[in-house]
Amino acid sequence: MIEIRNDWTKDEIATIYHSPLLDLVYRAATVHRENKDYSEVQISSLLSIKTGGCPEDCSYCPQAARYHTDLTVQALMSVEQVTNAAKKAKDAGASRLCMGAAWREVRDNRDFDRVIDMVKAVNGLDMEVCCTLGMLSESQAQRLSDAGLYAYNHNLDTSEDDYKRIITTRTYDDRLKTIENVRKAKVTVCSGGIIGLGETVEDRISMLRTLSNMPEHPESVPINALVPVKGTPLADQPRVPIWDMIRMIATARIIMPKTVVRLSAGRTEMSLVDQAFCFMAGANSIFAGDKLLTTPNPAFNEDMAMFELLGLKPREAFKNGRPSRTRTEEAVAV
Repeated sequence: MIEIRNDWTKDEIATIYHSPLLDLVYRAATVHRENKDYSEVQISSLLSIKTGGCPEDCSYCPQAARYHTDLTVQALMSVEQVTNAAKKAKDAGASRLCMGAAWREVRDNRDFDRVIDMVKAVNGLDMEVCCTLGMLSESQAQRLSDAGLYAYNHNLDTSEDDYKRIITTRTYDDRLKTIENVRKAKVTVCSGGIIGLGETVEDRISMLRTLSNMPEHPESVPINALVPVKGTPLADQPRVPIWDMIRMIATARIIMPKTVVRLSAGRTEMSLVDQAFCFMAGANSIFAGDKLLTTPNPAFNEDMAMFELLGLKPREAFKNGRPSRTRTEEAVAV
């Protein structure tokens, strides 16, 4: 029987993280195999529906307007463009579409109305719909929920102590408040972080503790390896060793045993063997498609070949059912 805990201490998590690597992977694999669907991997496709021009100062991000990168700014896509991209992703094997807009926060305007229409359109394709749009109010989260949103991504990025070094244009509490608003709207939570920002191991452990001690574990936890981008403050950061990724994935799997742990950005730098090690350590989700917002990523056909070799199979959409909503459409209309 898998025990779900929300009271992990930093010392407990540190002991797990620092255990001998092969012992750590074995323990994580053992925990993961208690899930009857351990060989299934969720395939998500990430689409940038509005690119660049963001007013924030996230040190790793080429979409920040203040940094001089080679990014081409693009206005908000049309509903038709998004629907076509979703159909293409579904045909290639994705069960979830995550739509990202380079906004600091959602505003109640025509752009948000269009995003609501996008959510409804993709939901109509029988795909899980995820959005990452920046900060959300409680009422905005509810609007997305009523439109059929399945998940909302809002990463913590790093520890609370390290956060101000990476971002100054919003607070850690702002991020936690958005996650709280998403929970109130009965939308599932996707929240993780990035390693390779120059953080310490203690920062990584602290971030994992924050995630694992939430009242409910996030349904999805993406673990990203920084992909340094020329023109951003972190352009010269060294690449993260694969062993660090494996330790993060394995530790997340052990302390959040039912959570979908996503092997996220950075896969283009990983060999097939590297990725196999990550799956063995408990990763059971990937972003597929040749681009993650603005970051290169392996193509769908490469991932399908990897799945066949490793004996993995794509997870179906809504495997755990559709989330219940707090209000019916009739109540919303009143």
